Amino acid sequence: MNSPPLTDLSDRAREIFRLVVEGYLDSGTPVGSKALAGPREEGGGGVNLSPASIRNVLADLEARGLLAAPHTSAGRMPTETGLRLFVDAMMQVAEPTREERAAIEQRLSEPGPIERALEETSALLSDLSGAAGMVMVPTREPRLAQVTLTALDATRVLAVLVSEDGHIENRILSLPAEALATSLEQASNYLTARIAGRTLAEAASAVEEEIASGKSALDEASRDLVQRGLAIWSEDSAQRPVLIVRGQANLLDESALGDIERVRSLLDDLENKQSLAGLLDRARRAEALRIFIGSENRLFSLSGSSVIASPYRDRDGKVVGVLGVIGPTRLNYARVVPMVDFTARSLGKRIG
Repeated sequence: MNSPPLTDLSDRAREIFRLVVEGYLDSGTPVGSKALAGPREEGGGGVNLSPASIRNVLADLEARGLLAAPHTSAGRMPTETGLRLFVDAMMQVAEPTREERAAIEQRLSEPGPIERALEETSALLSDLSGAAGMVMVPTREPRLAQVTLTALDATRVLAVLVSEDGHIENRILSLPAEALATSLEQASNYLTARIAGRTLAEAASAVEEEIASGKSALDEASRDLVQRGLAIWSEDSAQRPVLIVRGQANLLDESALGDIERVRSLLDDLENKQSLAGLLDRARRAEALRIFIGSENRLFSLSGSSVIASPYRDRDGKVVGVLGVIGPTRLNYARVVPMVDFTARSLGKRIG
């Protein structure tokens, strides 16, 4: 989406364009020439021009692709191109207030597992933005403390993986029936001894080396179970981004009811978490806050939604995840952008 340079607009056109965009983002409705004319103290927009002169400027801005008129007699609203120009060149961000910063830091500093902090972050972003909040779980692998294997039936084993920070995750492994003719207790003890303090990938490498050298005391069936389990769990952990989305109900406001198909499309997009995680991953790779407006991203080309996403980092400055907000294109960018940025920095401190 290529927007014209701001220098191509006269001072008058810039001011009228800014007022239209800010009025639309504030109200969600098109802004007419009458609303822009007259002194502010009398309820006008502050443009000291006649409605006819303002209409001429609006028509020029529409011809440039920056504004659109949804109906013949209606006012103007920004196009996606216009929103991009506003966000990139005109927007003045409003930093979070002291109270907002304190509220964010307090909610993210509460004791408990990191998963709870991630849930809180997603809900917090939703509350602050009035849209839906999203958090991609850190990509780093936890270091494990214990593994317990339990037979579910003749061909399936339930593995309970306990990490050093107390997080518990259940994984299911399917195996041929003959592979379960071994002692699951022996395999559990072997895995716990080799996995303690390591990630799954590190444990898989160490176990593979020990088995290959012939130093393993496991029988053939146990070796097969251990090798299959570590290989499958490690691959699964690397390939599946985990996304937490909260606040979808915020997208069903009164203005959305008039465009129910757009909202339905948006909710469908939110259900497609794999594609959504791919979008957020673009912000992670860029290592900076990104704003995606409407059809700039194919995922939201039908629903016409915007995403504000920022990576968050661990204590070493490494990007470990992404968080953000998704909502209609009329998001209050000036307020939400610094809010997302501050929340990302606060979550990074919490993760350590």
